[in-house]
This record gives sequence, structure tokens and C-alpha cells, in this order.
Amino acid sequence: MDKYFKLQNGSDVRGVTLESVEGEPITLTVGIARTIGFAFSQWLEERLCKRGLKVAVGHDSRLSAEVLKTAVFQGLEKSGCTVFDCGLASTPAMFMSTVFENHANDGSIMLTASHLPFNRNGMKFFTRDGGLEKQDIKEILAIAAETGELPETELLTVSRANLMEDYASHLVSLIRAKTKSEQPLKGLKIVVDAGNGAGGFFVDDVLKPLGTDTTGSQFLAPDGSFPNHIPNPEDPDAMDAIIAAVKNNNADFGIIFDTDVDRAGAVDKHGKPINRNRFIALMAAIVLEEHPCSTIVTDSVTSTGLKWWIEKKLGGFHYRYKRGYKNVINEAILLNKSVTPCFLALETSGHGALKENYFLDDGAYQISKILIKIAQLKAAGQGTVDELIAELPEPAEAIELRPQILVNDFSSYADTVLDAFSEFVEQQDGWSLTPNNSEGVHVTCDASSGNGWALLRKSLHDPQLPLNIESDEFGGTAMIAQKIHIFLSAFDGLEHSQIDREYLHEKLAITD
Repeated sequence: MDKYFKLQNGSDVRGVTLESVEGEPITLTVGIARTIGFAFSQWLEERLCKRGLKVAVGHDSRLSAEVLKTAVFQGLEKSGCTVFDCGLASTPAMFMSTVFENHANDGSIMLTASHLPFNRNGMKFFTRDGGLEKQDIKEILAIAAETGELPETELLTVSRANLMEDYASHLVSLIRAKTKSEQPLKGLKIVVDAGNGAGGFFVDDVLKPLGTDTTGSQFLAPDGSFPNHIPNPEDPDAMDAIIAAVKNNNADFGIIFDTDVDRAGAVDKHGKPINRNRFIALMAAIVLEEHPCSTIVTDSVTSTGLKWWIEKKLGGFHYRYKRGYKNVINEAILLNKSVTPCFLALETSGHGALKENYFLDDGAYQISKILIKIAQLKAAGQGTVDELIAELPEPAEAIELRPQILVNDFSSYADTVLDAFSEFVEQQDGWSLTPNNSEGVHVTCDASSGNGWALLRKSLHDPQLPLNIESDEFGGTAMIAQKIHIFLSAFDGLEHSQIDREYLHEKLAITD
């Protein structure tokens, strides 16, 4: 029974699917996948009070996709579902398969493990109400555990669905309608790095019909071994790759997607990354122009410069919430229900959602919004998108460390450390607890005590206490880190990794 519940990763299912890494046995077997497919259909039947469901299945480029997909088909068919094969697809498109009138599925399953290593895979589930929540996944896994592994069966009828063609056409139509032009990007060179994931469609099916020169785009072919770099807009090697593509091809803009295209990042014409705080700043500029004085929800590790940008420069409201894209999106939905207008929810990881797009975290849709702005600026002779965020204050230094928690009950131990850290902060000259904080302990440090901020919080899934520090002056992170290092050293249940020790001791010259 535990083998099912151990696969839960928040609102997803994830596990090891290939015997290719020593010490990592397969946990998401074909039999388990078959049973989870069956369990999802049973759960959905009860939720919708309906039998004879239509369910679509798609996948990213992972090596285990085909065998898992066949198993899921078998589980769905056993429950009496009509099954549709969407083939290589993006996670956002799989949700849209429940929305598009010519698909109108009751539910859908996306086989993906996002940016995790090649030997992993997983499942994301959708209904017409959106992605499933943690409790939904628990209920599905409980049904699977009670059912037990189902035997292999012969597939009856699985219909092919041309979902990605419809999804790409949807984006093209959106951009054309907003720019009032058939080829609004004509005369621009835009390069895409799909990281050998599922995002390669964006070049031929979205950019080229809009008139774009895409020469220099790279790693578009799906390859689940990910031979070039991890498909992750937060990964330094991935960002270096798209930066090089922009510079080497004298491109006007660069786009990078994660494996399943629910996240995105960008690079401006100068080769400067537009990700993390800069990506949020650009999206905020676009959305607040459309919806003045509305609220932008972000995760907890955004910079003080971004808060100034949203509130002082753009005239909106910045609500810094918790890490976790579902947390950020769900909070935005709740704000709207409480009559607080919110049209954008974004995490620094690149996960982001717009109210106009079902609050779906969709990297390709966000990029489409940016492309609309690029085309509008070009048509009006008003410059480029990087100029929109030229005044965004950026920290002089930013670091993230991840002290490990060694005790078994790591969640309770983390609470103990955070409670003590809150008291510690109140005793430090020049430090204060940041008001309206929603996660962990957020510290504001004045000019004499580091000139920045720090956030110590519980990890969403791992036995860690992530520590983010930013400073507006060089050497400021060292000043802040030194005090926190002294505090953490008093806890026997914590161990900094060797990398952290090297950073704290050598680079910051901290002594025991």
C-alpha cells in the first residue's frame, strides 16, 4: 500500500521508471501506472456522477513515456473510458483538452516529471476545473492501493487526437487578434531552446506562422536522455545555452521552456536573462497595464526591488506568498473570490498563471503575452521589452543555501528551528521581522546590518531548511550569512552540505 502513497509529490505522482541509476530502483512500475490510470477514472466517475468518460493522455519526451502510456490506457479502458492518445504534448495543452470544444474530454493525464532526471516520470491530472489538488491525489492513490496491481490487457480502441495542432493554433489566433496582424513578428529573429523536451512545436507551429525568423533555435527534437542540458529555466547551464544562442545569432529575443512547457524563461537582445524576478517584473508590467491597481501574487523569495517595481513604479499591489506554484495560484484564485482583483500569479521558478487563461500555469501562454507586447512595441516604434524593465532594481548579491535536517521527524524539527530563529532575529540590532510574511521567517536587514533580507523556511518536500539571502551592497550577504551561520550551528540536527560549508567558510571567510 505504501508503494502507491510514496509516489505522491504534492499534487503530482512521480517515481523512478528506468533501471539506469545505481541505488535508484524502479518505483513507478508499469503495473502501478496501469492501476493509477484505473483509479483516476474511478475517482472521476464518482466526482462527475457519470460513466463512459472521455479521457486523454499525453506525454513529454521521457524515455519511459510509451510503456507508461500504454499501461495507463489499459487502466482507463478497464474502467470503461473512451481513450484518446495526444502523443507528445505539453502539460498546459493537456488541460486545454478538457476545454477545447472539439476535444471536450472529461479528464486528462499528462505523463511528465518536469525537469527531474531522465530516469524519472510521473503523472499530472486534470478535469475541466483545472489541475488536481493534494487531497485529490491521495484519494486516487487510495483507490489504487485498494485495487492492487492490474494485469496487462489487450487494448481495444485508442483514438489519436491532434491536440498540439489545436493548442498551437489557439496561441497563434490569440497573438494575431491582440496585434491585429497576420504576421506581427515579421522582421524579428527569435530563437527557442526546448531542451529536447516537448516545447519544440513552438518554432514551426507558433513563431513561423507569425512571420518570425527562428534561425538558431536549438534542441527542438524530443530526446528523453536530455543530452544537451536539463530543460529548466532555473538551471544555469540551460540559461547559458539560450544566452549563447541569442548572442551567436544576433537574435532579438530568446525563449526557453522546461520539459513539459508549463514554465518558461527568456533572454533579451543583449543576452541578459529574463527569468526569476525579471520575468515576474515583465509580466507584471504587461498585466498591470491591462488591469491597473490589481494584485500580483508571487512566491516568498522575490526581491525587495520587485516589490518596489510592482507597487511604486507600476501602481499595483504585491502579495508575497508561499513557495510552490499551486500555493501561489490557489491564493490568487482565493483573492478574486474575496473581491481582491488579481490577474497574475507567478513563482520565481517560472511557474505562472493568468486569470484570463483559467489560472493555468502555462509557459507558452506567458511567452505569447510577451510576444504580443514585443509586436505592439515594434509596430509603434516604442523600443523593446527589455526597456520596459530597465528601471527594475536588482540586488547586488543573492545566494541560496540548503542546510540538511538529519532527524527523522524533519518537519517538526524545522518548526523548532524556525521558532527559535524568529526569537533570534528580534534580538539582533538592525534586524526586524518582515511584516505580512506568509512563509518561514523573513528578515529585513538595515544598511548597517547587511542592507537586504533573508528568508529561512521549510522545504516543501525535502528534509531541508532553504535559506535565501539578498543584499543591495557587495559584501552584504556575507554579513547576513555570518549571523545566521552562528545561529544554525547551535542545532545538532542540522548539517550544511560540503558546498554550503565551502561557500560560507571560504567565500564568505566565516570561521567557527
